[in-house]
Amino acid sequence: MEDGETTGEVVAVPASNSEGVGDEKMFPHSPQQRDSNEESPHESLRKTKASIENIVAEILALKKQAEPKPFLTLRLRELLTQTFLHFVTLRQANRSILLEEERARTETERAKAPLELTTQQLQNLMYEKSHYVKAIKACNDFKSKYPDIEVVSEGEFFRDSPQDMKDSVLCSHSEHNLVLKRLNFELFQRKELCKLHDKLEQKKKTLLETIANRKKFLSSLPSHLKSLKKASLPVQNQLGVQHTKKLKRHHLAELLPPPLYVIYSQLLAQKEAFGESIDVEIVGSVKDAQSFAHIQAHKDTGISSTVASPKLENDEPDEDGQRPSKRPRRFQGKESLDQVGIFQVHPLTVNLHIYDDEVSDLESANLITLNFEYMMQLNIICVGIKASNDGPEDDILSNLFPDDTGLELPHQSAKLYVGDAVMLFNCDRTSRPYKWAQHLAGIDFLPEVAPLMLSRRETPDGGEGAKGEDFLPSISQYRQHNRLQTVLQKIRSRIKARLVLQ
Repeated sequence: MEDGETTGEVVAVPASNSEGVGDEKMFPHSPQQRDSNEESPHESLRKTKASIENIVAEILALKKQAEPKPFLTLRLRELLTQTFLHFVTLRQANRSILLEEERARTETERAKAPLELTTQQLQNLMYEKSHYVKAIKACNDFKSKYPDIEVVSEGEFFRDSPQDMKDSVLCSHSEHNLVLKRLNFELFQRKELCKLHDKLEQKKKTLLETIANRKKFLSSLPSHLKSLKKASLPVQNQLGVQHTKKLKRHHLAELLPPPLYVIYSQLLAQKEAFGESIDVEIVGSVKDAQSFAHIQAHKDTGISSTVASPKLENDEPDEDGQRPSKRPRRFQGKESLDQVGIFQVHPLTVNLHIYDDEVSDLESANLITLNFEYMMQLNIICVGIKASNDGPEDDILSNLFPDDTGLELPHQSAKLYVGDAVMLFNCDRTSRPYKWAQHLAGIDFLPEVAPLMLSRRETPDGGEGAKGEDFLPSISQYRQHNRLQTVLQKIRSRIKARLVLQ
C-alpha cells in the first residue's frame, strides 16, 4: 500500500434521540429547518452516493497511471478529503431520513386512535344494519295463518279507531306513524275478538252441556214411550182403537217384497176407504225378513233380475274355453226344484180374512182366510186357503175367472225357467199361482194368445162364427181381475153358494 492511502470503511450511524437537538443545530439541512427550495434528503443521498462512486473510480484510475509520485499523492489526498466530506453529507442525509421517519411514525400513532374508534363505530353500525336486515327479511318472509286477512284500511281506521289514536296520527303527520297506529288498532281489534271468542266458547260449552242433557233425556224417551204404549193397550182394546197394532203392521210392511206390499196396501186401502168387511195381517219371521232385506240392499240387481241370474251364471265359459248352450236349464223332479230353491218363499206372508158383509159380528162372520205368499225365484204370487186340505178340483178359488185354474205358472218367463216341472203344483201344494193374484200384486204380463185370435173360432159346421159374441164377456171379466172389489165379491158369492148347498 502506498503512502497517503487510508484503509477501512466509513458507515453512516443513526443518532440517538438525545442528540436530536444538537444535530438540528449542527446540520442545517434537518427536516425542521430545511426550506421548501432545498433538495430532499433522499435526493441529496442519491447525489452524494454518485459523487463517491465517481471519486472511487478516479482513485482507481490514478493508481493505474504512471505519473510522478508526489503529484499522485497530492491528488489522492484531495480525493480522500472530498470522500470524507461526502461521508459527512451521507450521515447528515441519513439522520434527516431517520428524523422524518420518526415524525411520520409519531403522526401515524397520533392518527391511529381516531381511526380505530371510527372503525369500531363502523363495525357497530354494520352489525346493527345486519340485525335490521334480518328483521326486515323475517317480516317479509312471515306467512300468517290467515294470509287473506289484511291490515285495516285508512278509512276504516279513521272511522272505527279510538279518538286518542286518531289524534296522535293527526298531530304527527307521519306515514310511518300512521302505519304503526293502524297496526296497533289491528292488535286492539284482535284482542277484542279474542275476548269475544272466549265468551262464545263459554257459551258453546254451556249449550253443549244442555244438548247432552237433552239427548240423554231423548234417549230415555223410547223406554218411557214403550211403557206408555204397553200401559195403553187395555184402553185401546176397550175403545176399539188399534193404533199400536197398526204401527206394528206398518213397520212389518216395510219388510215385504214389492208384490206382497202392493197387495197389502190395496187391501188396507179398500178396507179404510170403503169400509170393506175384511182384515189384513202380516205373519212370518221378522228376523229372517230383516236379514233377507239386508242382503237384497247390498245387491246390485233387484228381485226381478234374480230370475235370470242362474241363466247368466250358466252362460260363463267352461274351463276348456267352450261356451255352453244357451238353452235354459231344465230341472227334473220336485226334489231337484226344492234343492235349488226354485220354490223358495219369502219369510213374510199376508193373511186376508174375508167376513160376511151381512153379519155384524165379525167373529162369527169369518167366511174364509186367504194366505198370499211370494216365490222369489219365480217372481209369482201364490194364494191358498188357510187350514184347508181340499184338492184342486174342490178348491173354491179355482176358475174364479175364466181359464184360471192355478195349475199352471201364470207367465212364460217362469215356465221357461222351470221347464218340465210346470205341473208340480198338483202335488202337495195348497197355494196356487192364480192370474188374478198376479194382477193384484202389480205383476203384469201379456196373454199367451191374442184375444182377437181366440175370437175367430170355427163353428161346428166348419164356418167362422161372429167375432167376440161368446168371448167378449170372458174378456171383460178377465180385465177385471185386478179389481179387488170384484175378487172379493166373487169369493163371497162362491162361499155363500157352497154353504147353501151344504
